[in-house]
Amino acid sequence: MRRSDDSLLTVPEVLTVLNGISRRTFYRWRELGKAPVCIQYPNDELRVRRSDLEAWLDSLREAS
Repeated sequence: MRRSDDSLLTVPEVLTVLNGISRRTFYRWRELGKAPVCIQYPNDELRVRRSDLEAWLDSLREAS
């Protein structure tokens, strides 16, 4: 069962959480393997689990 706080976020929603970084920057991070884990749908849309985004942000905080 999926927790209610583990919703799937769209790329625009992720960009908002990341204080409005550009879509280009996000996709560049993906190319470099430095973005949060993404789920790719058959129509090529991406989603990010809120828990994966939070874990990714935590890892960045710990690294700094």
